[in-house]
Amino acid sequence: MLLDAAESQLVLVDYQIRLIPAIFESAQVLANAVRLGQLARLMDVPAWGTEQSPSKLGENAAEIRALCAQTLSKMHFSGVEEGLGEWLRPQPKPVSGNARSLPKHLQKTVTNVVERNTVVIAGCEAHICLLQTALDLLEDEFDVWVVTDACSSRTERNRDAAFDRLAGAGAELVTTEMVAFEWLRTAEHPAFHAAQDLIK
Repeated sequence: MLLDAAESQLVLVDYQIRLIPAIFESAQVLANAVRLGQLARLMDVPAWGTEQSPSKLGENAAEIRALCAQTLSKMHFSGVEEGLGEWLRPQPKPVSGNARSLPKHLQKTVTNVVERNTVVIAGCEAHICLLQTALDLLEDEFDVWVVTDACSSRTERNRDAAFDRLAGAGAELVTTEMVAFEWLRTAEHPAFHAAQDLIK
């Protein structure tokens, strides 16, 4: 099974300015997260951010915030506990107008909401906020793809333990380049050259 850009959403978890300096391989992790956001923008994949207790840990890095449609401020370690799932799977809105003009059995809800059930996710710390968010998304029946080279923790051991647990729970483990080329699928994609420049 390959990633499909038309069915994907991107979630970037807690790349916060007071947290990032303590993260293992932080410069590479942040660069890959920015690259993911730029790829998502190139291929019309919605991107969302989360920030854990921003009053203490600061906002996400400016380049991450700029690539996200919205950023969720949270206190729970899992973004799903604070409404991320509703952003990822919005409910259809009822038809506007006079609701009394038709009998209830003839009233229809708008069904043009595009289902994007695949969540590509990356973030910090891998063994806490990323892990708990991803596990909750799996429980809510999203397909979860964890971008390993854009994730980390303060220690390598915690990061790797998170990857082991996520793989065991059913998440797919991928890299930034894997995401890019699966979203593209072909060298004839209109965004191919721009995406290739981002990867280089």
